[in-house]
Amino acid sequence: MPADAKPTHIAICAPAAPITADDAARVTALAAAHFPQATLHIHPQCFAAEGHFAGSDATRLHAFLDCANDPAMDAVWFARGGYGSNRIASAALEQLAPAAQAKTYLGYSDMGYLLAALYREGIGHPAHGPMLADIRREGGEQAVTRALAYLCGGADACGDGLEPSLATGTHPTIALNLTTLAMLCGTPIMPDLAGHVVMVEEVSEHLYALDRLFFHATAHLAKVPGGVAGLMLGRVSDIPENDRPFGATAQEIAADWCQRHAIPFLGTADIGHDAENKIVPFGGGR
Repeated sequence: MPADAKPTHIAICAPAAPITADDAARVTALAAAHFPQATLHIHPQCFAAEGHFAGSDATRLHAFLDCANDPAMDAVWFARGGYGSNRIASAALEQLAPAAQAKTYLGYSDMGYLLAALYREGIGHPAHGPMLADIRREGGEQAVTRALAYLCGGADACGDGLEPSLATGTHPTIALNLTTLAMLCGTPIMPDLAGHVVMVEEVSEHLYALDRLFFHATAHLAKVPGGVAGLMLGRVSDIPENDRPFGATAQEIAADWCQRHAIPFLGTADIGHDAENKIVPFGGGR
């Protein structure tokens, strides 16, 4: 361990879908080899299974609270996305203890519901970035290494692992999966995005579905008091083939809906459902 390396205790839970023992073993070995200052505390709930989910709503909620409310933990790292964190987000907010305030929370995709809820309430330091299960991806070790560097040392230790526009940006930022953002709109856990640069990415959606999501999300963003600073589009990957061409690219769709609502379209962001997914601290913080 380097002389200036601070021991870091990272709690891992799965508020949506489960991981496997192999996932955990590969990431634990990588951490031991490259981040000896880090101790990974993988909650047993990560391996639970109940239908689609990593255990029942109650099981997943209790695991998240175990991690967030433990004063010995420095960070909560979400194991995997999928679907399900929205089902426990409101209940989680009601039961968080003071110890939850100091932690970094890292994940993306479906974890955006919890990250957004925490950000809304000013709890901890939520950030969009790779999860443990990204070890499965081609280049997954790179993604996991990026996440561990951030969790162990924050933005300063992450180097070029942060989304590049953050280096010159002057506005607070948030990054979410587009479906997650659209579903958050109008709910009690939607954060205040006034003055924010909003980054979105998407995976496995038809282009017509992307258009529909932007229809909904931009209509809500346009109603933010004071307005948002703009929207950036991350990668839109694994687009299914439709029975006929949609007639516009993902970037053209985003730009069109932004133009309709007078939202500045600020170009592309280096985020997405892939190993190149960069880290975006919410609000531009740690």
